[in-house]
Amino acid sequence: MNLLLDTHIWLWSIGDPHRLSRRISKELDNRANQLWLSPVSIWEALLLIRKGRINIAGDFDSWLTGALAALPVSEAPLTFEVARTLTAVTLPHSDPADLFLAASAKAFNFTLVTADRNLIGAKGISVLPNL
Repeated sequence: MNLLLDTHIWLWSIGDPHRLSRRISKELDNRANQLWLSPVSIWEALLLIRKGRINIAGDFDSWLTGALAALPVSEAPLTFEVARTLTAVTLPHSDPADLFLAASAKAFNFTLVTADRNLIGAKGISVLPNL
């Protein structure tokens, strides 16, 4: 299965794994699954760090290098096709990061791993909820 990690799932998996359900932990550890991360999630992490909502040791570049080594992921490309797919995604809110993640899941036929209720209920995308 191709799993696209929502930003919080990625952050929890590398820094707060007890917040992941048993099922999600099992799927992330399953070598048959390929894990994907959008550059949008890295941007969101940077924003959270700058706002002081998450704390890291050292500078962002060093933290990111360690985070990507801790949980190897493939880069989910941000492409014209993803942008085109934005029109096919309807969410109950206007969060641009969520919109790009949902469009990426739809465009590449990924399963989005999330605990976000707005994304869990999104129509037209495959979702693996962290419940």
